[in-house]
Amino acid sequence: MKKTIFLSIFIFAIMLMSCNKTDSKVAENTATYFQNTETGIQTGGVKMIPIETPKGKFNIWTKRIGNNPKIKVLLLNGGPGATHEYFECFESFLPAEGIEFIYYDQLGCGNSSATQDISLWDLPRFVEEVEQVRQALHLDKDNLYVLGHSWGGILAMEYAMKYQQHIKGLIISNMMASAPEYDRYAEEVLSKDMDPTVLKEIRSLEAKGDFNNPRYMELLLPNFYAKHVCRLPIDQWPEPMNRSFSKINQSLYVTMQGPSEFGISGKLEKWDRKNDLKNITVPTLVIGARYDTMDPKHMEAMSKLLPNGQYLFCPNGSHMSMYDDQDIYFKGLIAFLKK
Repeated sequence: MKKTIFLSIFIFAIMLMSCNKTDSKVAENTATYFQNTETGIQTGGVKMIPIETPKGKFNIWTKRIGNNPKIKVLLLNGGPGATHEYFECFESFLPAEGIEFIYYDQLGCGNSSATQDISLWDLPRFVEEVEQVRQALHLDKDNLYVLGHSWGGILAMEYAMKYQQHIKGLIISNMMASAPEYDRYAEEVLSKDMDPTVLKEIRSLEAKGDFNNPRYMELLLPNFYAKHVCRLPIDQWPEPMNRSFSKINQSLYVTMQGPSEFGISGKLEKWDRKNDLKNITVPTLVIGARYDTMDPKHMEAMSKLLPNGQYLFCPNGSHMSMYDDQDIYFKGLIAFLKK
């Protein structure tokens, strides 16, 4: 009996010591993650980065969340022309895993310098902008992961084509590698999924170039956006997403994407890098979703064309699957980053 009591006390003591060590480790990791590395005036992780362009100098807004010398995720937002704000849901998942990430508003977006010079809306120039941001933030192949969502995925792919020697890994979220193939998917799949009467009226407005007609968005919201952009009830769309979308730089969006939601007609109309994916050798995660505006089968094929690619499928998600299929999106992303 005494031996049993002694053994129970001994086991309890070991468990208590183990818990104390775990709590201590968690506290240590938390302290390290939130360690302040800024010098001078404290700005909450915000850093304005001056960049050079063919049209002079501009300032780019960035904000660092957390501190992890091995994993730093630079977020490239979509649109083109949206803001970093719809990525704010990342704060509910990455800090708990000790993963550092960096918000970044591209030129002409959000808190970065505003300009209406459409000559700056050019893919190679945006690539050089990302490179200048990387250098200013002292990110390198030992820690930098570039995550590009939607248009940001195009930018991420282009950046990796030229500068992959500076990155540790790549995440292409909800973006195909070919604008012509996206056009075909929009025409052959997404359009046919819509009520023919609604589609006819949308096509009529587009043919007239009447994109600013309130009726155009009135038709798109329930018949396209609610099905393929974010499948949460429209009146429950997340505030950070609404806030970001409300600030879209229309000049940038129309110049690069074109005014229509069915396919691409702007500068990116003929963009196609599918056959060049074999040249991206860094570990790459491609994220697709069942109800996305982008073809999930195409994105799965992309992962197989990448020498070190893998695919994450969000069965309940759409284009904003970081919101409408959060559990699978973030579990997969975190597993990739930690692997």
